[in-house]
Amino acid sequence: MSHLIVSVDPRSPAQRAGIRPGDRLWRIDGVPVIDFIDYQALTANRRLTVQVLRDGAALDFAVRKDEYAPLGLNFQTPMMSGTRLCCNKCLFCFVDQLPGDARQTMRVKDDDWRMSLMMGNYVTLTNVSDRELDRIVQRHCSPLYISVHATDPDLRAHLIGTPRARRLMDQLRRLSDGGIRFHCQCVLCPGLNDGAALDRTIRELSGIPGALSLALVPVGLTGHREGLSALRVYTRDEARAVVALSEKWREKLLQTRDTRFVFPSDEFYLQADWPIPPDEAYEGYDQIDDGVGLLRLLETEYREAWEALPDDLRRATPGGKPLAIACGKSAAAFIRQMLADYPVAGADISVYPIENTWFGPTVTVSGLITGKDLTGQMAGVPCDAVMITEVMLRDGCLFLDDMTLDEAIQRLKKPVVPVGRRGEDLLDTILELTGVNE
Repeated sequence: MSHLIVSVDPRSPAQRAGIRPGDRLWRIDGVPVIDFIDYQALTANRRLTVQVLRDGAALDFAVRKDEYAPLGLNFQTPMMSGTRLCCNKCLFCFVDQLPGDARQTMRVKDDDWRMSLMMGNYVTLTNVSDRELDRIVQRHCSPLYISVHATDPDLRAHLIGTPRARRLMDQLRRLSDGGIRFHCQCVLCPGLNDGAALDRTIRELSGIPGALSLALVPVGLTGHREGLSALRVYTRDEARAVVALSEKWREKLLQTRDTRFVFPSDEFYLQADWPIPPDEAYEGYDQIDDGVGLLRLLETEYREAWEALPDDLRRATPGGKPLAIACGKSAAAFIRQMLADYPVAGADISVYPIENTWFGPTVTVSGLITGKDLTGQMAGVPCDAVMITEVMLRDGCLFLDDMTLDEAIQRLKKPVVPVGRRGEDLLDTILELTGVNE
């Protein structure tokens, strides 16, 4: 196995050693390089021997550099190999529920533990061999993010759709024994992996030293499930049962493991009509990218930034500049209350929940709102500007339905302002739109 070097950074250790674009990286210190994980680990030392293939001949280059300094080689793909695709047939797979006109890039099903390490993607480990597990341990690839769904082997195999899913607990113990730490996730389906099954999952996972946390996420269902398994969303009472079971374990594990360990997503608290826990209950917000604590952190950051404002800005005033926030239906009430609790002088802000017609009304999160739904439902709203979360956009300018931000602005005939994910970003945007920061 060798890897084409497409460019070499100027004045880098690799260039000084004589390595050229067009060479093919083969080995480092005699060890074959499989992918970027190997490359990063093997190039950390101050002195190394880099072996490349040039015109079919093997050449050795002695390299000296600072420890952990980049070698300076660039390859055709960031991972130095293709993405490892999913081999599962999950009952709740979101990709299988995409609208027919969704872009093809959204239909790629990846399940690559290397992306878990580098980007926090959740993986099932069903396509990871024992040899690859050994490499994870050898390369100290930690922390990982692992989709568990259930620790009962037969139930997990049923949920994920492959007998290879039964190996999980052995895999997790092997990783833990090798010093690897990991965050876990369960996508919960009513009547399948909640209740007694969830109780078992929490008990067994919390007994593994390497398991750092467990996020609980309700199954996401779109309006495009023709021919798929019969699943449904949680009722309020069912969501409350999940939260109640979680709270029982959180109290116990805080005493025995010094961590609450179990973290239901914001969606569970909203569906249960249950207060979202306070800031300290989320500990380090390690599962925030799974929708765990997003609203609480937003409110905490917004409040702290608001408290730093001069007194004359921390009050509601009549006749403020009319502004709008367009967001998913699930977050609207929380954001509306937050803005009422922490008003800004000169701003009259209204929150508009957008119904998702592209995915279906059961999809209520802000990040999956399309440009068509946004512009169609915000047309005619009396405001000077519309604020949206930046997570609605890909590359900062493109909605899920390929409408551009500029097209949305043209349709609404007013500014559409993407706002960063942090609470202070929202407050800063409000102050800018009201003219306070000019």
